[in-house]
Order: sequence, then C-alpha cells, then structure tokens
Amino acid sequence: MTLEQRSEILIEALPYIQKFRGHTFVIKYGGAAMEDKTVVERFLQDIVMLEAIGINPVVVHGGGKAITSRMKDAGIVARFVNGLRVTCSESVKIVEAVLDREVNADIVRTIKEYGGHAVGFSGKNVFVAQKLPPQPNENGDLEDVGFVGKAVAIHEEIVRCIVRCEEIPVISPIGAAPDGQVFNINADIAAAALAAKLKATKLIFASDVVGIMQDHTRPETLISSINVSQIDGLIADKTVSGGMIPKLRSAAAAIRNGVQKVHMIGGHLPHCLLLEIFSNAGIGTEIVGE
Repeated sequence: MTLEQRSEILIEALPYIQKFRGHTFVIKYGGAAMEDKTVVERFLQDIVMLEAIGINPVVVHGGGKAITSRMKDAGIVARFVNGLRVTCSESVKIVEAVLDREVNADIVRTIKEYGGHAVGFSGKNVFVAQKLPPQPNENGDLEDVGFVGKAVAIHEEIVRCIVRCEEIPVISPIGAAPDGQVFNINADIAAAALAAKLKATKLIFASDVVGIMQDHTRPETLISSINVSQIDGLIADKTVSGGMIPKLRSAAAAIRNGVQKVHMIGGHLPHCLLLEIFSNAGIGTEIVGE
C-alpha cells in the first residue's frame, strides 16, 4: 500500500469520527467470532480505538459456544427453539457461571491489555427479567423454553455512570426477576433493549453471520441495506431463520424505540467494526428506519 493510499483511508474515516464523537454505540459480540484468540484480539482492539477517539462503546457479549461445551461436559444436550436456547434449572447455573465468571472477565482483561478502560459486570445488575412464554418450535407447537427471559425493565443508570467515567461497560446477557430468580436472556434481545433505553446512535450485532443474505450459503448475495419494514417479510419467506430471527426482531424493536441505525456484521472479519463504521462501503447489512 502506498503512502497516498494509507492517507486516503484515514481521510475517509475523518467525517465519521467527527460525526460520532460523544455518541453511544451498543455492540453485541458473540458467535464463533469469540472462539479464535486472534480474531477476538482484533475485535477488541477496534473497541479500544472507538473509546480512544471519543465514541462510547457499550458491550453486551454472548458466549454460546462456551456454554454449549460446558453443558456437554455436564451431560446436557443443547437445544434451541425459535432461535432461543432451552435452559433448564441446571443449564441456567452453567450459563451464569460461564458468562459472568469466564467470558466477561476475559473480554475485560483483553481490553485492558490494549490500553482500554473497561468495567465488567453481570447483566443481573442491569436487566430485570421476566420468563418468556412458550415459543413455537419447528413443528409449530408451543414449547416451554425454561429459564429464558426478556428484559421488562432496565437499570441503565449504572451503564450511564460508567460511560460518563470514560470506561467501557462489558455486560453479560443475564437477568434477574424481582424474587432473585436468574434468567438467560438472548444476547441480541438484551443488547437491543439496552440500546433502546440508552437511545444509542448505533446498535451493532457482531457474530459469525456477515449480514442478511438472499442465500445464506452464498456470501456474495449479502444485502447491504434494508428498511425495518422489510423484516417481517424476510422472516415469513424464510430468507432468515434460526438465530437470525430474534436478531432481526430485536433490531426492529430497537429502531422503533429510538436507535438510529442497526448494523449486522461478521465478527470474525479482521477489524470489522472499523471497516463498517469508518468506511463508505461498509462490510455488512445496515437496517434503517421507515
């Protein structure tokens, strides 16, 4: 790369840096992108850079692969209904332990290694949870998904406080009911609810899916931009399925509740956050309001 090309990259990023300085981005990080140490480090470097240039990143992380592995060790077979992990009483203890004491701590430690300032804590301090009703399975029957919840209220003050202190909140997708019962909350749903409460400028889903594709087996069919009004149709015609369903429904809810734009990007792509936010072309799918 020539000196001129390198300088052009920086100049292309300049208006985005100026536009988003002081704005809050909620970033959901999960999927297979969390399994490769090199990929994780590059992604978290991006987050440190966002903080360094004055953007306020708020991270809600997943940890599905680690949870599935720990469940397997315990003799529990992972099952999903309507894109949601079925969570029994033993599973929810595993979910809490893996997310709060392992994944969260690893993310915070890596951010600090790259010079960032991060505070990690359990989503139990943020999300007031309520059990989800039975969900339709692949046969169309309603099925109880166990200790899976949704956020019915959010204590966002702690998140705002950390942001004001110029640190990066790193939050697990765990919620607690008023009686103390812990619930597993789908990380996409948790991130979207928090983004709406914070009135975030952007909600970014970084996972092992590069975005919305007309044909999920062909990355070249990536759809670069859609309107929120198109989401129901994409679900109905099965352009998206499985775990993409709660992701898209969460995106729609976030936009309708004040989030300006949602991005879906492949978290396994090197420096995916910087490429999506600071380049004209982007690399994933953006979802905009009507």
